Amino acid sequence: MDYLLDGIETERLRFRTINQQKDFNLWLPFFQSHEAMKHWPMGNLSPMEFAKQWYANQAHRYENNWGGLNALIEKDSGRLVGHAGLLTQKIEGKIELEVAYSLLPEHWKKGYATEAAQFCVNYAFKKRLCSSLVSIISTNNEPSIAVAKRIGMQWEQKNIFQQVEAHLYRIRNKHLSK
Repeated sequence: MDYLLDGIETERLRFRTINQQKDFNLWLPFFQSHEAMKHWPMGNLSPMEFAKQWYANQAHRYENNWGGLNALIEKDSGRLVGHAGLLTQKIEGKIELEVAYSLLPEHWKKGYATEAAQFCVNYAFKKRLCSSLVSIISTNNEPSIAVAKRIGMQWEQKNIFQQVEAHLYRIRNKHLSK
């Protein structure tokens, strides 16, 4: 099933597939931002190494039809503002569809994450891709938790995901869920 949102638009944003050659240097500041990266475990990797790994992971998702993040392009300026999309995750042995979103710090507090995440929810439910969606959010990432709540997600549990203590938020498609 194709979970990528290439070419789809919201009021202010255009989704497109990631292009490492075009996007790498534009997205690298995210990995260089202390404020953004306090929610992501980089281990001993430099921001450059972590960015390369991140792009390799996205390419692997694309190649295996596991969904993935899309570049978010501001329609008015044509600038990359961040990434959002639908991606499969294995949680407690079960495959779940996640709504994920990350923005460059200069584009925080403009409503872009909420706009993109809400679109992803609406798209997934309209296309009947799943009966519920999750977001996996670092426990100290208050802005992302606020986005999840604004789009109607509810806290479900706390667990460890990829070596990070995280909250699992969920929204159910009331037309498909039991």
